[in-house]
Parts: sequence; C-alpha cells; structure tokens
Amino acid sequence: MKKPYALIIEDDIALAEIFTLVLQEAGYDTETVYDGAQAIGRLAAVTPDLVTLDLNLPHLSGKDILRNIRADDRLAQTTVMLVTANTVLADMLQEESDLVLLKPVSPTQLRDLAKRLRPEG
Repeated sequence: MKKPYALIIEDDIALAEIFTLVLQEAGYDTETVYDGAQAIGRLAAVTPDLVTLDLNLPHLSGKDILRNIRADDRLAQTTVMLVTANTVLADMLQEESDLVLLKPVSPTQLRDLAKRLRPEG
C-alpha cells in the first residue's frame, strides 16, 4: 500500500527535520522545501496529500503559496496545515486553510493530527 505524501514547506531547518520525523512516524512519505519559490516549483510537479506551510518564507510568502494551492483544481484534495508564529496572518487565512497550528508546535500534537488527517489508502 502506498503511503500518503506530505510536503513540508518550512525555512527553519531544525523545525523541518522535526516535522519530517513526526510525519514519517504518522505514516507519511515526506519531502521538505525551504523557500516559497521552491515550494511553488514542487507543487507544480507533485500532488501532496498534506502540506505543512510556514507563512514567513524567503522568496514567496506562505500566504501566496496557500492561494496558489487553493486556485489549483489538481490540489483540491490537498490538506493544508498552516504552521506559523504569525497569529494575525494565521487568523486572516484560517478559512482558506484546513488547520492552523501556532508555533511552537508540539511534535505529539502534529503527529496525532497528521494521523487523523491521513487519507484512507
């Protein structure tokens, strides 16, 4: 059975490594990108089941990436989990995202949420 695929979009390398380990523990294959421009490129090539999206990224904001995801019919079934310390922007984008987690994020919380959101294979 093929594992669901999660794309981690996070510029903090240490945090991205934690997200990778936690999402793999939750049963996902993972890939990480570290800036907004790279994220747009990968999203043009892949269809993730789950995206963890930081809002404050180099080269292109998470807000722009979220809007790009929501405008792409191919990504209509992709679950987008905002993971940010920016509470004001998170509140503004809450309706466009599937879930908002405020940093610092508990690895256990992320793992448990990812397991619940995992598509049935």
